[in-house]
Amino acid sequence: MRRVLLELVCAFIVAILIVAAAKTAGAAERYHRAHHYSHHHRHHHGRTHMDDSAGRPHAWCGWYMRQVMGVADTSFNLARSWTRFGRPASGPDVGVVVVWPHHVGRIVGRAGNGQWIVNSGNDGHAVRTRLRSVAGAIAFRWAG
Repeated sequence: MRRVLLELVCAFIVAILIVAAAKTAGAAERYHRAHHYSHHHRHHHGRTHMDDSAGRPHAWCGWYMRQVMGVADTSFNLARSWTRFGRPASGPDVGVVVVWPHHVGRIVGRAGNGQWIVNSGNDGHAVRTRLRSVAGAIAFRWAG
């Protein structure tokens, strides 16, 4: 019985990761298009503080989360701004936006022993979904 339950939990986590990957694929495509434009624009027009015409800043985890969550307000480019997004969550949970002082991501799975599977942008200068501790998080927020 315990083995069956473990297999169900693993299958559920895999399903969540597949859904998260599908959702982030569109955002990743928008990022790559924006990055291509920014490379051209930055080198030919002298812009250095922003990476593209849509306003993707160098620290772009908040910008990426805006693409994923469909948030138009550019003030959410700043990770800390996500502390006022949606409604408060009582703690980490699948689907919750987790905010650290200088980073933001979305929890897409639970791994146990204090580790959560988090999808975020500008994680090592890339979009990544990986195990993370939520230690040091300053907010947990539900969308809507």
